Amino acid sequence: MEEYKVLQEINQSAKTGMDGLNYIFEKVKDNEFKNLLYRQQNEYQNIYNRSKEILLQQDKQEKDTPVFQKVMSWMGIQLNTLDNQTSSKIAEILIQGNEMGIVKGTKILNNLQFSNQEIENLLKDFIHLQEENMETLKQYL
Repeated sequence: MEEYKVLQEINQSAKTGMDGLNYIFEKVKDNEFKNLLYRQQNEYQNIYNRSKEILLQQDKQEKDTPVFQKVMSWMGIQLNTLDNQTSSKIAEILIQGNEMGIVKGTKILNNLQFSNQEIENLLKDFIHLQEENMETLKQYL
């Protein structure tokens, strides 16, 4: 996977994280938990903005998240919280999403020689963000 595709993947994954949290906010009753999720969404926004800036510097385009993927994400959240909208259940769903991102990002990091340090650092920051998110969310299980 070339660095440009990695950058697009980071950009799209950060957008997906923001979208997923938007789908969940209406289900969260605990204000402290909701504030935590808003902070996490801001961090995804930061990663997204950084990736977008690098793409613009390289005269590259963002890759839109396919509508099907957005619909499936929304449906998955709706189905998984149909009968259980507790903070514990929502934290579990979010932890699973972060875990997938960590695995995917770490595989890329371990198998690609980066020539662009900025992209490599962005990927490391994104992995670190997801690790922090998981640790913070564990207290709600």
